[in-house]
Amino acid sequence: MAGNNHYENLILGSGESGKYLGWTLAKSGQRTAVVERRLIGGSCPNIACLPSKNVIYSAKVAELCRRADEFGTVIGSSRTDMAGVLRRKRAMVDGLISLHLEKFRESGAELILGEGRFAGPRTIDVGLKDGGVRRLTGERVFLDLGTHATIDPIPGLTDAMPLTHVEVLDLDRLPPHLIVLGGGYVGIEMAHAFRRFGSRVTIVQHGPQLAPREDDDVARAIVRLFEEDGIEIVLSAETLRVEGRSGEKVRLLLRMPEGQREIEGSDLLVATGRTPNTAGIGLETAGVATDGRGYIRVNERLETTASGVWAMGECAGSPQFTHVAFDDFRVVRDNFVGEKRTTTGRLIPFCMFADPELARVGLNETEARSQGIEYRLARLPMDAVLRTRTLSDTRGFMKALVDARSDRLLGFTMLGPSAGEVTAVVQTAMLAGMPYTGLRDAIFTHPTMAEGLNVLFATPPTAAGK
Repeated sequence: MAGNNHYENLILGSGESGKYLGWTLAKSGQRTAVVERRLIGGSCPNIACLPSKNVIYSAKVAELCRRADEFGTVIGSSRTDMAGVLRRKRAMVDGLISLHLEKFRESGAELILGEGRFAGPRTIDVGLKDGGVRRLTGERVFLDLGTHATIDPIPGLTDAMPLTHVEVLDLDRLPPHLIVLGGGYVGIEMAHAFRRFGSRVTIVQHGPQLAPREDDDVARAIVRLFEEDGIEIVLSAETLRVEGRSGEKVRLLLRMPEGQREIEGSDLLVATGRTPNTAGIGLETAGVATDGRGYIRVNERLETTASGVWAMGECAGSPQFTHVAFDDFRVVRDNFVGEKRTTTGRLIPFCMFADPELARVGLNETEARSQGIEYRLARLPMDAVLRTRTLSDTRGFMKALVDARSDRLLGFTMLGPSAGEVTAVVQTAMLAGMPYTGLRDAIFTHPTMAEGLNVLFATPPTAAGK
């Protein structure tokens, strides 16, 4: 029995990093087990990235139906059937789960459903989903624990049973008035989607701007877009107390610079940050240290403070994107085969899937100034990109930072249709060390969004400061 419970590789968590590492090591002939407590394949295919984009696209269809006359289509009245939105999302998730199960079967990695807790160094007790406890040991252990939505200790908030990104994607009804607590990625994406479905929406942000890590001109543009779409934005608002119950009636008492204010709504979505899933699983028993926020301490090769234990993805403090978690897998995999690969100096893009999208890679102006980096700036309104005219979606802009003393690209930000795809073009140029003039002189298909890069750089970037 002991032999059956010992593995060359023991992976706790089947998220992006864990599943790919499990499949890869098992295919190489190594005995590998992946322990998963609930979400086969992790949060991305089940409750996060892909389900949210599925729902967001349904909201895009609802918006296009609302604007049907503008495009010359007569459809009469339309309304959102949230039960239908939910069915479409669940069908996609079911298909993805089946795909993951097949990949586990093909790879030979053993998928063990249950909740794991360290009982000692490289030893994990698994409370099995079907009952009982199984003790597993591994020559190597990999932690892919993920994170969960943070519920701040605001009086009345927990009792209000607020929605998180998980529950809001499972609604089969349309909230009459959705209050969104938090103005980051989840808050912005869900606020815009539910407004397009037909909800009244209010965003309450503690800080002075939405998308707090972005430049203030980007944040102001998002506010303008949202206000045009009928979303109420409340900034610099500290939530003092929450009353009522989400799904029925909720009331928020806010402290603002001009005094206190109350906001009432039917539903409350909390989107104020993430907390690592590291508490209560015995990391200290295994010699795995965490930082003050609960994230696992790792080096540039994702090795923890415990011998033979690695951590990957969000629980290791990596930027909270699935594409970064996939690269964490590649870092660990390549070091196993003797290739030197680290997390140092990675060029990480992101895209926020509101409509239009916000995407960025490299530095923005705020970061460049804070680091004392001199740069030149190229900026272009999206209505100068002819593709936007064909879509009747000309809102937003793109801008690029170019080194003050060379033509090297430092960063790119775009708020506009297909921003994520255009940003990938710029990222590729940056990875290749291409000067901005390479994009200026490239022949892009007409009419595409990427063609806007020709126009963006047609006029030499101008000095912007440091």
